[in-house]
Amino acid sequence: MYNVAIVGATGNVGRMFLKILAERSFPIKNLYLFASKRSAGKTIQFEGKDYVIEETCDETINSKTGKLDFALFSAGGDASLEFAAKFAKTGAVVIDNSSTWRMDPKVPLVVPEVNPEDIKWHNGIIANPNCSTIQAMPVLKALQDTYGIKRVVYSTYQAVSGAGIQAIEDLENGYKGIAPKKFPYPITGNVLPHIDVFEENGYTKEEMKMINETQKILHDDTLRITATTARVPVLNSHSESINVELDKKFEVSDIFKLLGSTKGVTVYDNVDELKYPTPLEVTGKDDVYVGRIRRDFSIDNGLNLWVVGDNIRKGAALNAVQIAELMIESK
Repeated sequence: MYNVAIVGATGNVGRMFLKILAERSFPIKNLYLFASKRSAGKTIQFEGKDYVIEETCDETINSKTGKLDFALFSAGGDASLEFAAKFAKTGAVVIDNSSTWRMDPKVPLVVPEVNPEDIKWHNGIIANPNCSTIQAMPVLKALQDTYGIKRVVYSTYQAVSGAGIQAIEDLENGYKGIAPKKFPYPITGNVLPHIDVFEENGYTKEEMKMINETQKILHDDTLRITATTARVPVLNSHSESINVELDKKFEVSDIFKLLGSTKGVTVYDNVDELKYPTPLEVTGKDDVYVGRIRRDFSIDNGLNLWVVGDNIRKGAALNAVQIAELMIESK
């Protein structure tokens, strides 16, 4: 049995942590919930028991020294920067959902189906990849191992839940004619090719996350990748059009077989029956779903894929819990 802390317990991902821990019967001995000062003292129910939320601060963290095995973080980048190392000093393994530690060379960036071996070299913190990166990884890893990859082109269609509660409110309020508070333009009935801040090279931070994280997880800094990420008026689950240039020749039928046997992936593709993954279909599912599998005739060994994943489940909370499970198994 293990002692688990959830930091950011009141947020969308924090509550999904609790849901998934219960669903998967994670072996919890003691559970500790942390959030901001304004949430301290409130209670959250987990498996029939009320738990009091503690403020995330030095005093409460230090009181847990020697009492924690895992700390699941989803409280934002600033909180991760300030508190993750402090939780690690208590003896906990921190599994962080923010972007703070992902590209730190001393911190593993892990998708359990893809690079489980990387948990071996952690120093108290393991990073959870970006939601849009996570859902592409099982698919690309299978292709990389079998055919080799020359180039990847990402085009994403990302749900508002990935931007937090205020973004969800913008979508809902937009139908009432209320101006947005989170987004620079209305998201209702609109598409915004702008996720996170713009960088000097003209890409957004979200696009650079996908590029850099893919290279790190697949252990190939030379892999050529480009990305365009867009926010769409969908409540939950991200969709991605992924164009891949492979090293070796392939048959489309073999791609179906390969991905159909890949852990964490469900092939949902039958154009005769109009079967392809959609956000509504995939929300609530653990696997990432892939469809519209077809050859790209414009280049040698080109492949087109449509990949959809629940960004709050597999794209965040589930992946973090799977990392903790992986660590327990590795012991």
